[in-house]
Amino acid sequence: MNPIIRGAVDWVRRRAENVVAGMLGIMFLAFIIQIVFRYFFNFPIGWTSELSVITWLYMVLLGSAFWLKESEEIRFDLVSGSLGPRGRRAVGMLVAAATVVLFATSLPATIKYVAFMKVESTSYLKIRLDVLYSVYVVFAVAVIVRYAWSIVSLLRGEAPQETDITKASSGL
Repeated sequence: MNPIIRGAVDWVRRRAENVVAGMLGIMFLAFIIQIVFRYFFNFPIGWTSELSVITWLYMVLLGSAFWLKESEEIRFDLVSGSLGPRGRRAVGMLVAAATVVLFATSLPATIKYVAFMKVESTSYLKIRLDVLYSVYVVFAVAVIVRYAWSIVSLLRGEAPQETDITKASSGL
């Protein structure tokens, strides 16, 4: 990969990690506030629960779109793991093409639905749902770009990494 593009991707990945870490801190703080108000003051508050759900939603979607590396994704690779480089490339091309087609096909309807949600807002924080759920559009576009890039890499002859089940990774 071009060093300039690699540097930009690494920079975006580090910033996404910073954002996700900050959201995890916000979610934890909201959780602690919720416990204190409910059990110590006997005064349950709803905005903390809503904030926790919102930060969780953003952490998952932004984290998987910009931070998670392809080698760290959960995959069912029983078939592709047993294939050679050519077979893995063919399966990778099929999966990447299907992903791009499915996400690209659903994108216009997704954008329309998110835009329609401007009439609703969250119960406690009063955040408009179109603003809140627009993160899914960002996620969908990032997935399309990521898998389109994967198609380009596979067409250049780069085979996906061979799965080595003896190596420990972040998933273990």
